[in-house]
Amino acid sequence: MDHSLLRRTLKIVDYESLAAIISLFMLSRGLELSGIFNRVAPKIIMLSNGSESRLLISMIIIVALSSSIIMNDTAMFIFIPLILMISKIAQMNVTKAVTLIAISANVGSALTPIGNPQNIIIWRTYGIPVHEFVVNMVPYVSVWIVLLLLFAYVTRTTEPIRTFTMPKIRVNRLLLATSLTLLVMDVILIQLGYAFIGLLITSGVLLVVGRETILSLDVVLIAIFALIFVDFRELSYIMASHKIMPSQINPMMSVIMSAGLSQMISNVPATVLLTSSVKPEWMPLTVGVNLGGTGIIIGSLANFIAVRISGISLKDFHKYSLPYFMFAFLFTLVLVLLLF
Repeated sequence: MDHSLLRRTLKIVDYESLAAIISLFMLSRGLELSGIFNRVAPKIIMLSNGSESRLLISMIIIVALSSSIIMNDTAMFIFIPLILMISKIAQMNVTKAVTLIAISANVGSALTPIGNPQNIIIWRTYGIPVHEFVVNMVPYVSVWIVLLLLFAYVTRTTEPIRTFTMPKIRVNRLLLATSLTLLVMDVILIQLGYAFIGLLITSGVLLVVGRETILSLDVVLIAIFALIFVDFRELSYIMASHKIMPSQINPMMSVIMSAGLSQMISNVPATVLLTSSVKPEWMPLTVGVNLGGTGIIIGSLANFIAVRISGISLKDFHKYSLPYFMFAFLFTLVLVLLLF
């Protein structure tokens, strides 16, 4: 057995991210097991007045705005169980709903420097003021969300969704309040770089308040994430060591390269690779890696979370994600030409 290879592999696992994922997954289960989604889902359905497109458009806007604050990965842990409950009650296309919600989390999180991991890396690397970051991203995020809303409307079904009154479901208020409080705490600690402390506190509290959230932890999901970090980091090291990347690239090429690379190795490793080698202008880089989070499932960790929690197939996910990515990519290139 090659012990040196094992030691190298263990070193390149992103343990901070794994700690964050474990905490957030337990809290999403806590919110789900509290019964709040069962209580809220019928209310959201009733507001749609039987329209699937109105329901999806409302959810897309809510998730996009939330993701700009709580990060796209966190949003998936919270909203995917909710959209699954809504889809089950309303008997709507769960594949379409999950995929569009995942896309909305990715594009919505692009708005702020704290919306996703790649934005945080760029924000810290280039030292961009928060207001400047947001103002520059507004045109692109606006176009992406409008395209997504149009996509939801064009692919709507003519049959009305089911709307009916459900019996009141008891909510475990203690578990709900605890999960929400821990969620806020974890988001703050993760952004400050103290994910392990967050995991310890979350685990300790949930052992007392909601032990079932820990017992239902998806170990396979955690293992998959660990393998993803190992493979992508190794690939990033190899590409960097062979100096495959060009020394200089213009804004248009930066968007194309960062979006394309994100489709191959995911947007966070693509960001690390490009900032450590080429170091292009921050704006086209940010646009590219965030756009690259849509499309192929590998583009963003949020996509993996959405697919894993929902149980939809990769084929069904790409049925909606790839067409959206192609249209968004073309519109983005036009916008880049106009703004640079």
